[in-house]
Amino acid sequence: MPLDRSSLRRRSLPAPAQAPVPVHLAPVFAADPPTLLTAHGCWYPSVDPGGDQVAYICDRAGVPQLWSGSARGGEAHVLDADPDPVTEVSWSPDGRWIAYTSAPGGGEHTRVLVVRPDGTGRRVLAGAEPGAAAHLGCWTRDGAALAVTVAQPSADAGAHSGAGHLPEDASPGPADGTTGAAWTERDGHATLLGPPHRAEPGPYANGLPHLVPAPPAATADGAASGGLAAYLLDPDGTRAPVLLFSEAGAASLRVCDVGAEGRFVLLRRGPRGRREALLLDAASGRTTFRLPVADGDPWIGRLSADSRTLWLRSDADREFAALLRARLDGAGALQDLSVAAERHETALDLLSLPEHGGWALLAWNVHGASELETVGLPTADPDDGLGPHHRSVLPHEVVTRMAPVGRGGLFAALSGSRRRPGIWDLTSDFAPVRTGWSARDEDAAPPGRPPVSPVPLRCRARDGLMLGGWYYRAPERDPGRPAPCVIHLHGGPEEQERPVFNPLYHELLTRGMDVFAPDVRGSSGWGRSFVDADLGTGRFAAIDDVADCAAHVVTHGYADPLRLAVMGRSYGGYLTMASLVWHPDLFRTGVAVCGMSDLATFFAGTEPWIAQSAAAKYGHPERDRDLLRDLSPMSRIDQLRAPVLAVHGEHDTNVPPTESEQFVRAARERGVPAELLTLRNEGHEFLRADNRRLYRRAAADWLEQHLGSAALPRS
Repeated sequence: MPLDRSSLRRRSLPAPAQAPVPVHLAPVFAADPPTLLTAHGCWYPSVDPGGDQVAYICDRAGVPQLWSGSARGGEAHVLDADPDPVTEVSWSPDGRWIAYTSAPGGGEHTRVLVVRPDGTGRRVLAGAEPGAAAHLGCWTRDGAALAVTVAQPSADAGAHSGAGHLPEDASPGPADGTTGAAWTERDGHATLLGPPHRAEPGPYANGLPHLVPAPPAATADGAASGGLAAYLLDPDGTRAPVLLFSEAGAASLRVCDVGAEGRFVLLRRGPRGRREALLLDAASGRTTFRLPVADGDPWIGRLSADSRTLWLRSDADREFAALLRARLDGAGALQDLSVAAERHETALDLLSLPEHGGWALLAWNVHGASELETVGLPTADPDDGLGPHHRSVLPHEVVTRMAPVGRGGLFAALSGSRRRPGIWDLTSDFAPVRTGWSARDEDAAPPGRPPVSPVPLRCRARDGLMLGGWYYRAPERDPGRPAPCVIHLHGGPEEQERPVFNPLYHELLTRGMDVFAPDVRGSSGWGRSFVDADLGTGRFAAIDDVADCAAHVVTHGYADPLRLAVMGRSYGGYLTMASLVWHPDLFRTGVAVCGMSDLATFFAGTEPWIAQSAAAKYGHPERDRDLLRDLSPMSRIDQLRAPVLAVHGEHDTNVPPTESEQFVRAARERGVPAELLTLRNEGHEFLRADNRRLYRRAAADWLEQHLGSAALPRS
């Protein structure tokens, strides 16, 4: 049914000055790249309405780009040959456009583009303005418009200075931990410190605020003070942008669904650990329903065809996310909330509901591995229970994305410990068949160097909290002989270590080093209480978790106590620096990748929306100034003893490169060996094949130099 834009049109006037302006790009009729990698990954599939073609992200040319391939053949072609990495893909329901997000320079200032399936008509819909960033939302049901979130630049340019670099004579950072005046102005809606508020089910339908969409707040000179705004954009450019919702000082905002009639809009907003679903009545601007939802995948749910049922992936009032069914009245108010599907101590990781509405796709997170199933949805009586459950036997451990076909069928992105990411067709009897353009399992690593499957490992922290993780044993290592071991820490901290092929681990293992990749407190996958266990002063315990994980592998005879290293990226980079200064005699060396060394300078330099979200996790940079100073590795830099390698992307505006620069400089001033590797044309994620190769070889060289190894012969 065509989208009824009459109610939305009233909201579009007057549109704020910051509304996105489409930019048409020159046609790119380049042939497929001349050099293609045999060992490549394919991920993030989106299927055309007929199920004949799949748009996806692939790095076979050395950088993640937009490709399109035959659903059941081996033919595939690149649709955008630009060198900017692609991060998300969405095929329009009418089949006319493919929307995608790209990251110029690999940084956080992403932009949203569209292109025709034949590669023509490429244009930037949002994010082309200097200093702006745009994020992909959903399509309307008829494909006439695309929802996009736009990050408005802050008026106080000094409050968040972006990536930048320290001049040679710069001091490490503010000694008093101050971050500038902008934080009192951007206090916003962030919920700070303490356990998350979990309201009782009854009040979800009552007492809702009247959040009227409005342009971001303006300063006296008319400049926007920053925030996030959601728009509906016409990819054909014949209609003006429609403003759906705007929030000054917002931490996140995503349009997840627009109802069939266009009246109700499902939003996901809020900082990390405090996400919530909002159901917006676009005609009145009133939120009719709100509910806490889980972190992780931002695509949290979908409305039924008549907008009387809302299906959500939520952990409201529970430890683990489940499938919830919210029955709504004609005005969008909650009538009943119930659990439709749940598992004991297992979280619903991914939820996808096809256009036909006959069944739902559920991917469950079982201690890091995935279980995939379909469940039938009630079609006649909304009070009916769910239909039959069908489970698929997966060839690899983890489902990273599900892409249902409008008329029926399914494609899924799978990843495992012994293969590169690939896309599989599950249309026939829910049995996975690898697509012809995904890399073969045997091409995951060079001949003679097969990948290693990890084993799950549990250990108990000093305060009794049970921790989990995955242990990788170097091949051909004598099981009774302790090995040099690298404790590798993931980012987030709400991410989770999962058994997927990691070329860095593979590099370390082939050089004779074991890898233990734990989930310290604050990680996802182990319940809401575990995620919140590092809030406030609990972060000191998270730092101790790293030492306890090292002690565990030493005590059980896996690791050599004299040859331990610690390494991590993003929040894991922060934990690496913190572990080196809180436990200075435990590790022989460390590799800190894109980590925060001083939480005050991090808040001053990161993007405004990232700062708002981080405040809910780490603490407020003004009210919790003393705590943040005590938690910052720079506050204990005099305790550093072990040599350290820092690695950073030059365009990182999530964790600015100054965080690594000041830590390395301070280490050198104290006589501690320290080096900094800056990767060109990269941001917070390292996305280009040549830079990824440089990074993992430099890290492995550094660790091998300081730990030594019994390396295997390399072909």
